[in-house]
Amino acid sequence: MYWAPGASHGPFHVPKEWADKYKGKFDDGWDKYRERAFQREKQMGWIPPDAQLTPRPATLASWDSIPDDEKPFQRRLMEVFAGFTEHVDVQIGRIVDEIDRLGYGDNTLILYIWGDNGASAEGQNGTISELLAQNGIPTTTKQQIAALNTLGGLDALGSPKTDPMYHAGWAWAGSTPYQATKLIASHFGGIRNPLAVRWPAKIKPDATPRAQFLAVNDVVPTIYDIVGITPPRVVNGIPQDPFDGVSFASTFNNAKAEEVKHTQYFEVMGSRAIYHDGWIASAFGPRIPWVAGLPPGIKEWTPDKDKWELYDLSKDWTQAADLAGNMPAKVADMKDLFLIEFTKNKGLPIGGGLWIPILHPELRLVPPYTSWTFPGAITRMPEVAAPALGNKENLVSMDVDVPANANGVLYALGGFSGGLALYVKDGVLSYEYNLFEIMRTHIKAKDKLPAGKAKIEVQTTYVERKPAGPLKVVLKVNGNEVASGVVPVSAPLIFTANDCLDFGIDLGSPVGIEYYDQAPFKFNGTIEGAHVQYLSGAPAQLQQEKLQTHGVIPSQD
Repeated sequence: MYWAPGASHGPFHVPKEWADKYKGKFDDGWDKYRERAFQREKQMGWIPPDAQLTPRPATLASWDSIPDDEKPFQRRLMEVFAGFTEHVDVQIGRIVDEIDRLGYGDNTLILYIWGDNGASAEGQNGTISELLAQNGIPTTTKQQIAALNTLGGLDALGSPKTDPMYHAGWAWAGSTPYQATKLIASHFGGIRNPLAVRWPAKIKPDATPRAQFLAVNDVVPTIYDIVGITPPRVVNGIPQDPFDGVSFASTFNNAKAEEVKHTQYFEVMGSRAIYHDGWIASAFGPRIPWVAGLPPGIKEWTPDKDKWELYDLSKDWTQAADLAGNMPAKVADMKDLFLIEFTKNKGLPIGGGLWIPILHPELRLVPPYTSWTFPGAITRMPEVAAPALGNKENLVSMDVDVPANANGVLYALGGFSGGLALYVKDGVLSYEYNLFEIMRTHIKAKDKLPAGKAKIEVQTTYVERKPAGPLKVVLKVNGNEVASGVVPVSAPLIFTANDCLDFGIDLGSPVGIEYYDQAPFKFNGTIEGAHVQYLSGAPAQLQQEKLQTHGVIPSQD
């Protein structure tokens, strides 16, 4: 069985009582917490006695630099993360307990890997809505707090009303004693997670940490080794790539077993490293995950100009002492080895992961269609496959049988953390554009919808074609304009990573704040059909729109 829980990946959601268990635990901030964690790791024997605590990066805010009126927000984000983390750990314990209760525990091998590729700095300065940063929309912490206060204040963090991520400072502290976080492949913290192994029938309980260098690609070869499976060379006539990993079963009952892993490369978006026989060479790459916006000079970046660092892990557990300046020949050998391994594993080009999100977001994978016809109240169309109603010029037309005193959602895309919705409240046709909870635009008709058959249309066009550019939204009933308004800032990519488009109901997280307490707020009339048409028309025109509306987003007042 493979089980991957949602924790502790963002966004962080947990019942309030779990977060409350950690009240006051992080009041002195991430710098002090990191120092405490470092000392505790040494006391528990998890890191060598001579391990060094690496310094905070110059680009990462110190706790002392955080304004006092923002610190309660930052503390609560970490309390929510801690409660979220403990909650899932308890659930894992319940699974293990049930395996034991069923009598399978003694001969069940459990490998418990903890982490999200290292603690995530994608929350940057701390956020109530995770995808704000991914969409590149600049905000201030004070804006976040002001929006949070409309939702219930600090107690709303971790609730269904927010999609929070903590400040990158907490991610860095969570990676103690290492330098890095998730999305950095060059340094530990981004590429080192703990692994615990349990197999009572074959492994004697032993709390001694194993220092052998391993990677996640060693897990399957280890299981195959134990079970006695020889990987097939051909499956359904297709030759199989060989496993890169090796079995580490020899470490189960011998903390001092010989190293079995000799070489391993790492790379993500140009950040990269190569491990070989106790040494690691590292190139940080062009991008700092906790710094908002595009890195300076990113369009001219080339990997051959990156600075490489070199560490002797046999003496330097945390990559604290860079030896590159004293050992240029060793660095050159390691760089060559990285290129060999990266090429062998079909990883080229270096930094290829930057091409779409950083350099060409207009090329991201989207549905190939420019029009859709929906025969009635279709629900649960994943946002990634649905029409991009929030950032493409489009016309939504619906044939609706409206009852007297109509109420309910006509369509909704996204969720409470970000999305848009057309709905009827007490007979009044209403539209909401929810920009990641930071800004909500409401457009409403003055009069109630008449009962009977009606054609309802929503036309969305750019006021100015630019990234996150303002949108004009016009509502029509039977060809007559009943309301219009401007959405000041639009979401250039997506509202959510996991919600949907619904017609006639809002089944996921409810988009609209006005009907939140009535969700899923099913429409009490009949939707006979709907049609969505992109207004840019031909593929060439649509591509031109993409080029104009994707890219660096200017700061918003």
